[in-house]
Amino acid sequence: MSIVVRRPNLSWSEKLYLPAIFSGMIITLGHFMKMLLGRTKVTMQYPEEKWDSHLPDHYRGAPALVKDERDRLRCVACQLCEFICPPRAIKIVPGEIPLGDRFAKVEKYPEEFDIDMIRCIYCGMCEEVCPEQAIFLRKDYAITGLTRAEMVHDKKKLIEIGGVMHGLVLKWNEKK
Repeated sequence: MSIVVRRPNLSWSEKLYLPAIFSGMIITLGHFMKMLLGRTKVTMQYPEEKWDSHLPDHYRGAPALVKDERDRLRCVACQLCEFICPPRAIKIVPGEIPLGDRFAKVEKYPEEFDIDMIRCIYCGMCEEVCPEQAIFLRKDYAITGLTRAEMVHDKKKLIEIGGVMHGLVLKWNEKK
């Protein structure tokens, strides 16, 4: 059964749409005058001016891998970030640490760690799920590339842009 929705009856002036046009023009002229008098800034000159100082604390930019103070990669290739990623932008190939190594208790490390920045939706779920605090979202909004291959960040590039993060690293903790 269909429902009939009755339209309101418009007055003679409303049928001309002139009051709506004039009120829109008054708002536009008000903004124009504020701009001419310098009360509002209209355009940001992008390469010279950036939003970096104006970004909120909760801003989620592109993900990056970090190392600890001793230049060790925090990632243990648990693949939780890969499994939780909604667009499947993360690909991890785990490798095993040899038994003779002093960090053999960690068991795995990422042989390959790729993030496809074209597919990434910057949701932050990878950062939240990481038990070792190895992946962080940095405050970067200008991610560019000329080809699709340039937009797939490998482990080397992710570590390069992530840098070193200081603080407790759980996987190297002897008490764990």
